[in-house]
Amino acid sequence: MTGLKNFLKQHGLWVLFAAAVLSVALAVMSVLSANSSPLVNLTGMIVSPFRAGYTAIATWFNDLQNYYKDTTDLQAENAALRQQIAKNEETIREAEAAVEENKRLHELLKLTQKRRDLSDLEAAMVTEHEVTNWTSSLTLNKGTSLGIEVGDCVIDECGNLVGIIDQAGTNWSTVLTLVDTDTSLGAQVFRTKDLGIAQGDFALMRENRLRMDYLPADCRLLAGDIVETSGLLGNYPSGLVIGSVEEVQVDDSGASSYAILAPEANFDALTEVFVIKSFEIVT
Repeated sequence: MTGLKNFLKQHGLWVLFAAAVLSVALAVMSVLSANSSPLVNLTGMIVSPFRAGYTAIATWFNDLQNYYKDTTDLQAENAALRQQIAKNEETIREAEAAVEENKRLHELLKLTQKRRDLSDLEAAMVTEHEVTNWTSSLTLNKGTSLGIEVGDCVIDECGNLVGIIDQAGTNWSTVLTLVDTDTSLGAQVFRTKDLGIAQGDFALMRENRLRMDYLPADCRLLAGDIVETSGLLGNYPSGLVIGSVEEVQVDDSGASSYAILAPEANFDALTEVFVIKSFEIVT
């Protein structure tokens, strides 16, 4: 007992210091052991930045994959939508064409009911429209195999005169339009009953106009007066609308007048016409 007291007297401070250090060490170890071992904790501290970088790279790569997939899906969806739009547009065009065809047939039906003398008509498609300094013509896809002959009149669905068959092959024919310089036919002003000759003119053909010559010098035509075929000077039915008067001039001799006519048929817009293969002469 005495020896212990002497030991404590001589080394008491060191014993207290060692005890304090040991207490602190145990406290620190206790805290560390509550989470992980010191080695594991140290390893975690070293690896943590790399783990964060890996996680960021993995997240970026995953986002990139998702973006590529989304982009690919959108491209496929856009392609499908474009195809659907193209089909819808084609359907609309077909519907519009059907509406126009029905309109033409309806007008033609009204014409044939009104003009029973024009019962023998042959429908033909316009395959070419030629306009030069010397001619204005249409090419049709029907010809002599269906009874079409040179000299036949050609009209649109409303009965407006388009021109005259100038040439005819087995499965084709050529129409000289009203404004062609080789076209000439008897004409009559509907309102005044003045007679004359409707014919093409070089100076007017490029303007899509024609003349009505040999009108009385004192004729009283007005702009907008309708001019029809008279049925004279050729094997043409009467009463087909040629066009309307734009202006009237007295010719150089002063003995007669002539009128500038605008055709009623729209040559540029024609896709289908009707050839009058025969008709009854109404007296």
